[in-house]
Amino acid sequence: MNATRAERTASALILTGLFAIVTAAGVAWATSQEPPASGFVWKDGAEVYAKVCAFCHEAKVGPTIRGRGLDPAYIRFVVRHGNRAMPAFRTAEIDDESLAEVAEYVSK
Repeated sequence: MNATRAERTASALILTGLFAIVTAAGVAWATSQEPPASGFVWKDGAEVYAKVCAFCHEAKVGPTIRGRGLDPAYIRFVVRHGNRAMPAFRTAEIDDESLAEVAEYVSK
């Protein structure tokens, strides 16, 4: 059975709305977490990825980023400034050194 234009439009709007809700919930959850205590040091980029990035990027909320050969400079830029549904993370959430480590980890 062929869907009418109105049915396709309604389906697209529903999917877009669901995506927005899931994204907003993920962002709200991620930003509600307390930032690491002052003086806290991540073990390595893999730990940062597992405890911060994986919540969205391994749950298919965000795109797959590991194994794509993304430039570490691009990863650092997107993490700091955000991109579409990707929120920007402040240095209080991921310090510059840890960000560089996770960018290297993701890019490999």
